[in-house]
Order: sequence, then structure tokens, then C-alpha cells
Amino acid sequence: MKRGTLRIGSFGPTSSIKLLPTILKQYRAAHPGIEVHIDEGPDRQVIQWLEERRIDIGFVVLPEERFDTFSLLEDQMVALLPAGHPLAKRDSLSLSDLCHDPFVLTEAGSSELVSRLFNAARLTPNIRFRCSQLLSTLDTVGRGDALTVVAESSLPEGDDCRCVKIPLSPSVKRQVGLAVLDQRQSSPATLAFIKLASSLS
Repeated sequence: MKRGTLRIGSFGPTSSIKLLPTILKQYRAAHPGIEVHIDEGPDRQVIQWLEERRIDIGFVVLPEERFDTFSLLEDQMVALLPAGHPLAKRDSLSLSDLCHDPFVLTEAGSSELVSRLFNAARLTPNIRFRCSQLLSTLDTVGRGDALTVVAESSLPEGDDCRCVKIPLSPSVKRQVGLAVLDQRQSSPATLAFIKLASSLS
């Protein structure tokens, strides 16, 4: 693989900040001739890019039946509340606890999962805000305007004293992995990326 191009679709901080830099560093060292292009968008857009063949490989929230997928990371969903919120001292929260206050839905990496969780529990959160970026979501919660549910691994390192994260009860896991349209038709550059990413997870 002296030359070639690899197009990657990524969503939100979990894949773009936590997973991708480490994989890319080793991939570039092993395959310096491969040109890597990265597009970032909401999780559902990454899926659309895969279906339209605009990217070779995408980071997705699993399960994703339409594609060949490879699991890389599992984390849990947590409630995120303003520090002064009456529920902020609880050890855990149920989804129904989160339906009374204004809710902010983030599009970056878990909006589909969060919507499915509430639908499955026959609950309707009071969605007042929709943010495409996690930073905007964190700011909305930190200001005390809303609460939310996010993936723990998407949260920035270090404590934001304006927000409190609380585990959900029952706990909800989230799996993040890589997806390709058809592994048998994937390029050598794509397969090398999958192999490297899987070895690091």
C-alpha cells in the first residue's frame, strides 16, 4: 500500500477526540503513503455517507444491522444536570426523573439512542433545545437551562464544576464501533485501518 486514499466519517468527541487520534497516529506511521480524509457530522449523517459511498469507513453507535461492523469501545449513558439542581445529589436517576425539566438533545453521537431509550420506556422528555455540538449541550446544562443524557466517554477530561453526571438506573450501555458497507469489497487501506483500530481497542 504505497499510495491510496482512505475516507473516514466520524461523529462527536468519543470518536473524534478519544479514539481517532491514537488510531491515526499509528496508521500514518505504518502507511505513510495513504492520504486520509476525515469528515465529521452527526451519527445519522455518518450512516448516510456510508450508504452513499462518500466515505469508506465510519464510526457508528452499535448495533447497526445494515453494515459490517467492528466494536471498539463500550461506555455508559449518564444524566447530566446543572450543579445546583435538586436531583444533583442523587446516586442514580431513572429516565422518568428526567422528564419534568427542560431537556437538551445533542445530535453528536447519541441522539438516536437517547430518543429510543425514552420511546421504549413510553416517556417523553421536555425537549426545548437541540444542539449539534456537545460543547453547546454542556454549556446549556452548565447555565442551568436544561438537563440531558449523554455518553460518559464523550465528556471532556477534568471536572466541569457547573455540571454533575449521574448514572442512569437501570444502567444503559453504549457501544461504539466501525462500519463498512461490505467488508469483502473494502479496500486494503480500509481493512488495514479496521485491523489496527481493533488491535488498539
